[in-house]
Amino acid sequence: MDSKKIDTTNDTQSSRRGFLGKSAALGLAGVTLGLAGCKEEAAAGGKSAAAPAAHHGTEIAPGQLDDYYAFISSGHSGEARVLGLPSGRTLKRIPVFNVDCMVGWGITNESKAIIGTKPDGTLKYITGDTHHVHGSYKNGTYDGRWLFINDKLHSRVARIRMDTMECDKITELPNVAGFHGLFPDKRDPVDQKIDYTTRVFCGAEFHIPLPNDGRDLDNPDKWGALFSCVSAETMEVMWQVRVDGNMDLCATSYDGKLAACNQYNVENAADLNGMMAAERDACVFLHIERVEALVKAGKFTTIGSSKVPVVDGRKAANADPKSAISLYVPVSKNPHGVNASPDGKYFVCSGKLSPTATVIELSKVLQWFDGNVKDPRDTVVAEPEIGLGPLHTAFDGRGNAYTSLFLDSQAVKWNVDAAIAQFKGDKNAKVIIEKLDVHYQPGHNYSSMGETREADGKYLNSGNKFSKDRFLPVGPLHPETEQLVDISGASMKLIADHTAYPEPHDGIIVRRDVVKTRQIHTMTDFPNAVTPENAGIERKGNKVHVRLMSQAPAFSMPVIKVKKGDEVTLTLTNYDKVEDLTHGCAIPTYNINFIVNPQETKSVTFKADHAGAFWLYCTHFCHALHLEMRSRFLVEA
Repeated sequence: MDSKKIDTTNDTQSSRRGFLGKSAALGLAGVTLGLAGCKEEAAAGGKSAAAPAAHHGTEIAPGQLDDYYAFISSGHSGEARVLGLPSGRTLKRIPVFNVDCMVGWGITNESKAIIGTKPDGTLKYITGDTHHVHGSYKNGTYDGRWLFINDKLHSRVARIRMDTMECDKITELPNVAGFHGLFPDKRDPVDQKIDYTTRVFCGAEFHIPLPNDGRDLDNPDKWGALFSCVSAETMEVMWQVRVDGNMDLCATSYDGKLAACNQYNVENAADLNGMMAAERDACVFLHIERVEALVKAGKFTTIGSSKVPVVDGRKAANADPKSAISLYVPVSKNPHGVNASPDGKYFVCSGKLSPTATVIELSKVLQWFDGNVKDPRDTVVAEPEIGLGPLHTAFDGRGNAYTSLFLDSQAVKWNVDAAIAQFKGDKNAKVIIEKLDVHYQPGHNYSSMGETREADGKYLNSGNKFSKDRFLPVGPLHPETEQLVDISGASMKLIADHTAYPEPHDGIIVRRDVVKTRQIHTMTDFPNAVTPENAGIERKGNKVHVRLMSQAPAFSMPVIKVKKGDEVTLTLTNYDKVEDLTHGCAIPTYNINFIVNPQETKSVTFKADHAGAFWLYCTHFCHALHLEMRSRFLVEA
């Protein structure tokens, strides 16, 4: 597909783009007293994505499969989304921090135990805000075992099993607010023989009193933020580090030695103007092996009632590089995003309020920790000017980087080696290769296998915050946009628009051969599985346990009778062994609705607080006699 130059005098979409960009720039300028200027890249000329060929390269014939999965955070819906690429077909929505009455997430006893409950058995939280999802690694690439996803709202981290695409663990971080960035390690930081994910790193964005128990409410100077490490296997919090600034996103090195967060508000201010006073912010690097050595030696404190070890990673406490656990590398103003290049050499931070990206060489970071690099800025090897509002950077495995430009509403393709050469003084180095318009205000972008050593440079996905003019209107809240870009050739080509329920956040694109899903559960994996021997009704006082089996097209008990006031636990096991033969279980007026997949067991507990006759019925189509698949649930007065 050949993109056309923008005609700013006649193109309605370009006019809207200009309005959005200027409005955003003016809004930021009013707060920051002016953005740094960006030179016109005449040679790179913006290419319009307004008229792509009709889904060129994205058609998947009936019965054929996509080449990739895209696992994407869904923002304040509290869930994750699974798309097939390049088709953009929605394959699944994975409930995590939200309640989902289709699968029964937040309704069944098993899901409540994962989400967390109050003493009365109700959910502790029913809301969430997911931003970043990342996969577990082995040998520098995805191993298809786990996905990890954050909840910024309630500072929780969740783990999703990739074989079932269901959440199996959720952990709440102590003394943390605004948990935003997340990334698993790619190799054990202590034992180099362990070449797979063992830890998940979590950056906190908001400063709060430590502990946050009502003290120091009027003294934000005493507030702080913690970087947390969670065991990938147990999901327990291993340790925390207090840092300066607000942590945004996280990245990890391929050798396992370093984790980093881009930091805004190095001023540790509590108001908007104070957060943007400094000309540079930072990317903070943590030397994981040294952190764990301090913890092992008992050189830590704890905060409040938490028993999690906390060590001091603030700049003032880490002046000596040879003993420091942290390094603050000055980067462009108010950065948003830090990403690791597939060759393992660099981290790239984008400026957001500066039109630049900062390239940091990891070998120089390690040299600083060894005392062989004097100035932290000497770890910076490039800082190209790439456009307005740079945020997140993806890679193609061929030495090129792709950064989203929020204010310009573009994706910019630039070459890392050329940027380094330019930084060294080569005035002929051509850094920017191309710019492509996206619609509009892109946040995250990510490329196929781009955060692994196997980055294949086929696709780039741009998650855009606004979709005006792209889809049929559906009221004041427009759908948002996932736009798929072909990056396999010399030029970027927009090939598809996909709708996204607000709002698109970070994601990963994974080759389909990496993902090995289970089609049928193993019944013995469920300790509470119902068998013919224990099926039926068991009463102990006013506690009643109903053990039920399903096999299309019937439940094992045609009549279930309890008394008003009983506490009822209903356990259902699906005895069908046919792939995709799922049953539902719903009881009207009792807020009971969930599914059980083949050979799976789930349970619910509720109080039979009103009398009457209610049909317990199957909600998930399973058989020609699906409508007849039901039992009488009778509550005696």
